[in-house]
Amino acid sequence: MSSDAWLLLAAAGLDLAIGDPRWLPHPVRGFGKVVSGLETAWRKAAPLCGLWMGGMLFTVTAVCLAGAFVWLSLQLTSRWSWLAAAVTVYWAYALLAVRSLDLESWAVVDELGRGGIVSARQRLAMIVGRDTENLTEPEVLRGVVETVAENLSDAVVAPLCYFALAGPVGMAVYKAVNTLDSMAGYRNERYREFGWASARLDDVLNFVPARLTAVLVALVALVLRLNASRALTTVWRDAGLQPSPNSGYPEAAVAGALGVQLGGLNFYGGQASPKPLIGQPLVPLSVQTCGRVRQLLYGTSALAVALTMWVLSWRV
Repeated sequence: MSSDAWLLLAAAGLDLAIGDPRWLPHPVRGFGKVVSGLETAWRKAAPLCGLWMGGMLFTVTAVCLAGAFVWLSLQLTSRWSWLAAAVTVYWAYALLAVRSLDLESWAVVDELGRGGIVSARQRLAMIVGRDTENLTEPEVLRGVVETVAENLSDAVVAPLCYFALAGPVGMAVYKAVNTLDSMAGYRNERYREFGWASARLDDVLNFVPARLTAVLVALVALVLRLNASRALTTVWRDAGLQPSPNSGYPEAAVAGALGVQLGGLNFYGGQASPKPLIGQPLVPLSVQTCGRVRQLLYGTSALAVALTMWVLSWRV
């Protein structure tokens, strides 16, 4: 097996062991601060080139900076194999988010289990963009399940795909695009033109990983004795109904495997945003349902890591 495969295994183990402790500076948070500065600079240039072109240059600049920074760190340590290996493990660990996704989402469920609907809404607001102040308990749980399902692709499978393609640099480029989409990909007045490039590039890079995630979820559902066939049929029937070309695939797979219904009415900044329903409400959303989502999260992540290691073992 290749050295990169073992380094990835070490990174995944480190992610499971410590997650993203708040005392440790995280590169994605640092990148977010850089992006804010770049947005200000390119918006100032917009009168010269237009918001549409400014947004494209903003995206290209930010992505190139992220990739170049990681590439440079690898080049500077390449003379010392042990140090280069440590840097590779660090980047792969920092750009995976299995443990943090579990902890952040389960904290919401834990608050509900203690009967704290208000605190559960507040915790959910930390991981979703929708308004949470008036959500009922089933709506809070729906938010948790949808977040875990979508981030199975964005935070786990997709970064692993790009690690297999181009190592830590590929992983960094993907995470940069994904972060840009979360910051500037909104279809509101502020970002309709300026954020178009970030949103479209994120759609392109997530096209294959989102569909691969759906397949992996179905395979894990089979092992966990959930409903794998219903996961696949739900993907076939409902995934394409979502306005996003990608997020419906992991969400539909999870909904079908569990027998729950996702989608429906959300509010963003007080504005209603109805989404098509995914799946069938065969099982009510509950704390127990979220426990099964947790199993799907770790099972799918383990399978994705194993698949990536297998791909790396064939790379010269």
